[in-house]
Amino acid sequence: MIEISFGKLVLLALVALIVLGPEKLPGAARTAGALMRRVRNGWDSVRAEVERELEVEEIKRAAREAAARAEAVQAEFKSATQSAAQEVSQPVEEAVSTLKAAATPEPTAPPAADSRPETQQELPPGEPSATPATKESVHGGR
Repeated sequence: MIEISFGKLVLLALVALIVLGPEKLPGAARTAGALMRRVRNGWDSVRAEVERELEVEEIKRAAREAAARAEAVQAEFKSATQSAAQEVSQPVEEAVSTLKAAATPEPTAPPAADSRPETQQELPPGEPSATPATKESVHGGR
């Protein structure tokens, strides 16, 4: 602001005393003090408003930066989960296909005409054939 030294202030008071006279000088000094107070209050309010706006802009800028970082982290997380899912799904699909292949029965060749079932054995003539029902009754039903 304007710099007023003590010497300039004394010179201004003498000029005001000469121009206004001793009767009007106290009223003029009060009016000048009130005007200076209003100017100073107005200047302080403008400065405070500018500072608030700057703070709001700073907060908005910080919020935008935080949102950008959050979006970047979210995109990185999404790509990491997708790659992990692909890494896991490939071996799982291979295991499922292997299990399906193992679970399906392979077609077998029909038995030859001269082969006999292994469970039946030829008995000499005159021997009764043992059936499961007769085996249980012979052994006491155990």
